[in-house]
Amino acid sequence: RCTTTRRLFLHEEIHDTFIDRLVKAYGQIKIGNPLEQGILCGPLHTKAAVQAFEQGIEDVRAQGGTILYGGNALRNLPGNFVEPTITSIAHDAPVVHREIFAPILHTIKFSNINDAVEWNNEVGQGLSSSLFTTSPERMFNWIGPSGSDCGIVNVNIPTNGAEIGGAFGGEKETGGGRESGSDAWQQYMRRQTCTINYSGMLPLAQGIKFE
Repeated sequence: RCTTTRRLFLHEEIHDTFIDRLVKAYGQIKIGNPLEQGILCGPLHTKAAVQAFEQGIEDVRAQGGTILYGGNALRNLPGNFVEPTITSIAHDAPVVHREIFAPILHTIKFSNINDAVEWNNEVGQGLSSSLFTTSPERMFNWIGPSGSDCGIVNVNIPTNGAEIGGAFGGEKETGGGRESGSDAWQQYMRRQTCTINYSGMLPLAQGIKFE
């Protein structure tokens, strides 16, 4: 889905433990027909999407990254199935900045929160972002002008979580429109600013006076 997490920035103090638990969780994902009970990961839409996935995996390796889990197309299954994949790679690798629309999660270690926010904002896309923290200061920095530049900015919920009554949409290459929420109707209208003068006199600009 469009709000699925593509990049996961992990602080160096929790990085290794988190990765171990994440790999274990990915190992429990069942792949197959999503109409069947217990299946979490279905197929991609087309063969072209599988090719884009494989190209992405190739680019990860070529650009100095490591595949921590997955990385394979599942040709033994009927359909366009691939393995949900975890990588470890630099924040500025070109493949990290590219939308592949496949289940590839890039993990990136950081030591300074300001660096992580800057790296979050350095890509061309800007739909959804999330910060997990117990610090009120970091929460308010994240949702403020020096924080995330995405259209959806979450705290302590995933990137694919959004308030149902809130406006949905992105910034930058993701677009500037919104749907849902209280201001969504404005996207479907042509708005005008109208001024009507009932005074019988012509208003003049400030400081203008004729005898």
